[in-house]
Amino acid sequence: MTVQTGATQAILETADSLRWQIGREFHEHLMEDIYTDATHIADRAVTRPDEKPRFDLDRTIDRLVTSRIFGFPLMILLFTIVFWLTISGANVPSSWLATLLLDTIHPLLKQGAAAIGMPWWLDGFLIDGMYLATAWVVSVMLPPMAIFFPLFTLLEDFGYLPRVAFNLDNAFKKSGAHGKQALSMMMGFGCNAAGVVATRVIDSPRERLIAIITNNFALCNGRWPTQILIASIFIGGLVPAYLGGLISALSVVAIALLGVLFTFLVSWSLSRTLLKGEVSTFSLELPPYRPPRIWQTIYTSVIDRTLIVLWRAITFAMPAGAVIWLTANVTIGGTSVVEYVINFLNPLGILVGLNGVILVAYIFAIPANEIVIPTILMLTVLVTGAGGGAGAGVMFELESQADTLALFYADGWTLLTAVNLMLFSLIHNPCSTTIYTIYKETGSKKWTAVASLLPVVMGFVVTFFVAQIWRLVAGIG
Repeated sequence: MTVQTGATQAILETADSLRWQIGREFHEHLMEDIYTDATHIADRAVTRPDEKPRFDLDRTIDRLVTSRIFGFPLMILLFTIVFWLTISGANVPSSWLATLLLDTIHPLLKQGAAAIGMPWWLDGFLIDGMYLATAWVVSVMLPPMAIFFPLFTLLEDFGYLPRVAFNLDNAFKKSGAHGKQALSMMMGFGCNAAGVVATRVIDSPRERLIAIITNNFALCNGRWPTQILIASIFIGGLVPAYLGGLISALSVVAIALLGVLFTFLVSWSLSRTLLKGEVSTFSLELPPYRPPRIWQTIYTSVIDRTLIVLWRAITFAMPAGAVIWLTANVTIGGTSVVEYVINFLNPLGILVGLNGVILVAYIFAIPANEIVIPTILMLTVLVTGAGGGAGAGVMFELESQADTLALFYADGWTLLTAVNLMLFSLIHNPCSTTIYTIYKETGSKKWTAVASLLPVVMGFVVTFFVAQIWRLVAGIG
């Protein structure tokens, strides 16, 4: 027993000695690392009069991107490039997907249904309704998201997005919101549902709610096709052909910037009414610039953002396609159900510078904004009886912009209709994927309702005033 006790005592003394020695060495290494880091920071931050300033790449870039003079123009230019790459780069894969899903698979499904003797109504319900709406959403939505989200994540990895928050912090603070709302707003330009999820970076519940409610004013990729088409065939047509592309692009950028302005105005209003409170302060660390991690960026943006958001959109698009087909093919007294709804909403639509077809199309497009234009075309053919459609309730796209313009003119469209459609496309209610995401993030039916109804009310108010001013000026002229 005595031997064991002595051995134990020796072991304990040795352990204490080792612990003390290891602890001292660890402490010395830790302090050495701290002093080394402090020296590096001082070398970068402190200017000594007796030494020539060292060149620092991070500081040089920051002088430009956070400059009061150059910061905002560079930010607008950079994100314009990102949007241009997204829109231009998505054209080819979108065309491939449309050819595969709409021009190849859809006819094959129709042939297969006919071969097995499927009833016409089941064929239409499943193939012309549910499948076709889903195919439109995939072909229009997937390519832009697959381009925008990686580009956005690359900017995040590079270290630029914290500089965006730095530049916009003062503007958001004056509007009663949080500076980090700039990050969620930028994400919203790719997809509003992803932008709502991105508000998790905001710690304040009040300011996070403001960011969630106003994210809808960021022009998501589902609304870009509508903006681009209407701008191209109406706005671009006002000028000579060689200027048409430039004027069309500038008009779409103007709509996107108007959405940013609405974000500030609504944030300011909410912070002084429903969501009163002090603006929180936060320490924004500007990380060093670093080379983006390409493969990790692609994996993160495709798996965590693109596919999840796309799957949510698909789950809502399928039943929407079914409803579109049913309302267009179920008749009462020889008139389809959807025509009754169009005629009912037409006076309201004309009052706000739109028409009943557009309002019904936006009701159908609540599950996914990507189907707005095909639905408008389909309903216009149904109402006017003009050629070009594949059948009642079957969405389609015309071969040329000239054919599209002619069809719109046949339904009585004017330049006012086009302008107000662009405005309503910006301000109207969120899609069902975003609404569902808002509910999941807030857990509140009340705030989900506010976030869903506030924009659509604003959309009607804005288009109403634009229509009245337009008609007043036209009457005076």
